Amino acid sequence: MAAYLIRRLVQSALILLGVSFITFFLLYVLPADPVRQIAGRSATAETVENIRQQLGLDRPFVVQYARYMGGLVQGDMGRSYLQKTQVAELIWSRLPATLLLMAGAIICELLLGLTMGIVAALRRGRALDQTLMIISFVTVSAPQFVVSLLLLYVFAVRLGWFPIGGYGTFAHLVLPALTLGILGSGWYSRMMRSSMIDVLRADYIRTARAKGLTRARIVLRHALPNAILPVIAMIGIDIGIFMGGIVVVESVFGWPGIGQLAWQAIQRVDIPIIMGVTLVSACAIVLGNLLADLIAPLIDPRIRLR
Repeated sequence: MAAYLIRRLVQSALILLGVSFITFFLLYVLPADPVRQIAGRSATAETVENIRQQLGLDRPFVVQYARYMGGLVQGDMGRSYLQKTQVAELIWSRLPATLLLMAGAIICELLLGLTMGIVAALRRGRALDQTLMIISFVTVSAPQFVVSLLLLYVFAVRLGWFPIGGYGTFAHLVLPALTLGILGSGWYSRMMRSSMIDVLRADYIRTARAKGLTRARIVLRHALPNAILPVIAMIGIDIGIFMGGIVVVESVFGWPGIGQLAWQAIQRVDIPIIMGVTLVSACAIVLGNLLADLIAPLIDPRIRLR
């Protein structure tokens, strides 16, 4: 286990280094000029050049990247060009909202997706199976803003059950989490159905049936723990996606998460914030995948980490 963790940590460090380099390079060659955003349209060429020198943006790419990585190693993610605040503080202030939305969305995804997938597998080839798979296809294909606005109109505007937007109470969480849950449930349901069908064909399932075990016990005790392994890997990926923020959903519901912060930074070409959010998202994806790999042996003892 120790050797496996060390190897994974080394791989993770290399991945994050690659992400930082590629992102920084793309921002460096970007046609948009962050200095112009700071100085304003009416600024003189001299003012623009002074700001560029103060921020170190007049230096070669290698020098800028080395300077950024030197600060990052020391825990310094830089300072926002426009908000004049440390990037780490800005991200930290948005983190509770992002984590709350992530937890709510994953719970909704699993409740909807796993239920649909299990029921479809148990009713394979029947009308219910086909109906659920059509629903899953629709949820996967539906644009985020359409589902967001539809739920907002029905449950907030027409019925008045939930607030239109904002952050702070459980009622504010329901609609954005349900939106993400609906959008993600299609992937989980299709994967769960496929995995469940394969498991139900296994010899040990036939043996369990021959022993006279109830259907519920066979499904919950024997089939589900093995069929759910691919789903755990997907959860690890979703953690990274949600940590990066869901820009459209957060914008529609006025949710003050990291995605909203990233979108504002992209519009203003605020490079330190863009880099900070990208690296946080990459760290979340790496950590989520690592946790998924560590949890898998607890569910299926036959899995060995090497």
